[in-house]
Amino acid sequence: MNDKNETPKIIRLVETDSTNNYLREQSAKARLPEGSLVIADFQTAGKGQVGNSWESEAGKNLMFSILLYPDFLPANRQFLISQIASLSVKETLEKYTDSVTVKWPNDIYWKDRKICGMLIENDLSGQHLYCSVVGIGLNINQEIFRSDAPNPISLTQITGKTYDREDVLACFLRIFFNYYFLLLQEKEEEIRAAYMAALYHGDGYYFYIDENGSFEARIHAIEPTGHLILQLRDGERRRYAFKEVTTVVPR
Repeated sequence: MNDKNETPKIIRLVETDSTNNYLREQSAKARLPEGSLVIADFQTAGKGQVGNSWESEAGKNLMFSILLYPDFLPANRQFLISQIASLSVKETLEKYTDSVTVKWPNDIYWKDRKICGMLIENDLSGQHLYCSVVGIGLNINQEIFRSDAPNPISLTQITGKTYDREDVLACFLRIFFNYYFLLLQEKEEEIRAAYMAALYHGDGYYFYIDENGSFEARIHAIEPTGHLILQLRDGERRRYAFKEVTTVVPR
């Protein structure tokens, strides 16, 4: 990591619009050490991919953002940041429960319910990444969800137990930075293989919806760019970028 002699800053907030926004604003004022973290008890405008919102009761869940400077990564391999973040949440949750998967590109599911969403914002410098802000919303102790989000669930709903959010965060950070060091060591195939093995609906044929309607397919591959390759039963393959296809989730 860059700034090896600098200790990452940990910024704790009672409330903010978005931990990603706050971290990006602070970083714009003065360069923060790599690994700096913003954690909030409540977000008034938590964001998901492409404008999705994220419901979270104050003080119940983990909402945080991490700052990285992965300038060793070419821009066309930025999806690796998403992969290591997804795998880190999955492996953290597996300390407490099973049946955790990654729904492409980076939602975390317990069975058919969403327990975590993330928003990763990358800034480029030429052909390489300059910085990444990894924003994560992880449902820990929330008992009731009131929004119209289709399928949320929390760890406490799954297990009936209450958790120390700081313990869960510490576990995540250990796993995440182990994966980040794998990236630094160019162990990219190891990361991609783990991601493929972690996928929701990773085996067999399931229904998807694209601009032309519903169809049945299986996951054939995930390209290094993050594009999803689906294969239909007749062998036809279709390639999708983020938001171009939706996985049909059982209700």
